[in-house]
Amino acid sequence: EVELVESGGGSVQPGGSLTLSCTASGSDASAACMGWFRQTQGQEREAVAFIYTGGPSTYYNDSVKGRFTISQDNAKNTVFLQMNSLKLEDTGMYYCATRADPLCGYYCTGGYCSPSSLYKFWGQGTQVTVSS
Repeated sequence: EVELVESGGGSVQPGGSLTLSCTASGSDASAACMGWFRQTQGQEREAVAFIYTGGPSTYYNDSVKGRFTISQDNAKNTVFLQMNSLKLEDTGMYYCATRADPLCGYYCTGGYCSPSSLYKFWGQGTQVTVSS
């Protein structure tokens, strides 16, 4: 069983920045897809950004490319999401998710990491609110 603990959400004005973090415990996270979905009320969860924990492969939703950066600290089993130039439409509950899958190292960039149905382990969510 894997436990994911998220932190870093909050309220900011448009153009502001936030950094989310997600720490995994209870498993070997060396070959996994790990990253973030977001959800607003009445909407499906949307893939935001993912990273392959065994290497540099990443995925970004087109709406966040150039503004968000996902990174990791393998020694701490932690993934970070640096969010810059935040927009009103970035508001939502952000959920960390992970699954053990070495194929993420080859295909994450092409969207292999993005389907929510493939993820078994989820964090509790952290709220991000962008408002003026």
